[in-house]
Amino acid sequence: MEPGPAHVARLGPVPRGGAGLIEVLERSDLRGRGGASFPVGTKWRTVAGRRAGSAVLLVNGAEGEPLSYKDRLLMQCRPHLVIDGAFLAATSVGADDIVLFVGEEHRPARASLERALAERVDHPCRVRFVTAPARYVAGEESAAVHCVNDGVALPTSIPPRPFEKGVGGRPTLVQNVETLAHVALVARFGDRWYQEGGRDGAGGTALLSISGAVRQGSVLEVAQGSTIGEAVEAVGGATAAVGAVLLGGYFGGWVRAGETWSLPVDGMRLRAHGRALGCGTVALLPAHRCGVAMTALIASYLADQSARQCGPCVFGLRAIADALSRVAVCTPDAHDLTRLRTWSSELRGRGACRHPDGAAGLVLSALDVFDTEFLSHAVQRRCSSPGTPLEAAQWTS
Repeated sequence: MEPGPAHVARLGPVPRGGAGLIEVLERSDLRGRGGASFPVGTKWRTVAGRRAGSAVLLVNGAEGEPLSYKDRLLMQCRPHLVIDGAFLAATSVGADDIVLFVGEEHRPARASLERALAERVDHPCRVRFVTAPARYVAGEESAAVHCVNDGVALPTSIPPRPFEKGVGGRPTLVQNVETLAHVALVARFGDRWYQEGGRDGAGGTALLSISGAVRQGSVLEVAQGSTIGEAVEAVGGATAAVGAVLLGGYFGGWVRAGETWSLPVDGMRLRAHGRALGCGTVALLPAHRCGVAMTALIASYLADQSARQCGPCVFGLRAIADALSRVAVCTPDAHDLTRLRTWSSELRGRGACRHPDGAAGLVLSALDVFDTEFLSHAVQRRCSSPGTPLEAAQWTS
C-alpha cells in the first residue's frame, strides 16, 4: 500500500468538502463506477438535502462480481485515495457515520484500509468496518444497507431507497470505492481536469478488469472514450482467437468479438446502444470454447446466488439455469430452446430486485450471440467445442 506521506507528496493535501464540491462534481459529470453510472453530484445533493438530522455514508467495497478485481486492488494499493473520497463525501452530505463495507474475501484490501486509517488524524466522524459476505448480491445498495442494519446481505424491496431511508433509518449515501477515488482527484484538480482526462466527449478515466484469453488477468486504467480493443492491446492482446466478449460482468452481456473492439469505454454511450460496461469487466472467450456451456455455468451460479425474495428469482432463475444446463450437455427437453427465450423475456421487470433482470439479460444476449451453437446443441445434439466446462468453472471460481 502507498503510505500516507507518499500519498500526500504525490497528490498534495486533500481539500475541504462541502456544497462547493458538490457543484464541482455536477460540472464534472462524474458518474458512479459500481455499475449504474448514476451522476455523483446529483446523488450527493439529494442526500445532503434530505438529512433531517445526519446522514450515513456507506463505502461500498463488497465487489461480489466474480470477474471484477479493480475495487479490491484499489483499496489495497491506494487506500488513502479511497479514504480521501470518503471523508470528502461525509463532510459534503453531512454524514456523521462512515461504514466501510468490504468483502470478507478481500483481506489484503481491508488490512490496507485499516493501516491507512491508523495514519490519519483528520477523521471527520465515526468510521467503522462492516464485512460484506461473499455473495453476488451483497454489493447491491439495498442489500448493503440491509446487511449493516440486520446482518442480512440481501436486497430489499424499493422504495424506500437508501437515500430516503437507509442505515439506521437515516438518509444514506452508498458509493463505490472507485467512485470515491475519482472524487478525491476531482476535488484536488477540478472538473475541467477531469473532463480533459477522457476522449470523444467522455470525461476522466476508468478501471477495467480484463480476463479470459489474455496472458494474465489485469486491472487497467484507461481514458474513458478509448476503445475496448485498445484496452485489450494494452495488456498484451488476446492469446487466442476470440469468439465473443462478456462485457460488464455477469449482469452485462455477450458481444461478438468483431463488434467489441471498436466499442467505447463509456457506460453512457454503451447503454445508448443496448450494451453495458457495468463495473468495468471485459472477459474474452476464445473462439474454440463453447459460449453455451459458459453461459449455462454462469446462469447456474446466478440461480444459486438468488436474492430469495420472490418467485421469479427463486423459481424462474432455477428453471432457466436447468434448461440451459440440459442444452449445454446436448440433452435438451423438446421445447427448452423456445422456453429459454420466452422465460428470459418474461422474467425481466418482474422480480422484487434487479437480480432476475441481470441474469435474464445475460441469457438473452447469449441466445443472440451464440445462436448457431444453441441450434447445434438443441437440434443436432452436438457441441462444436467440447471440453469447455472445465475452463468455464475456472472462470466462475
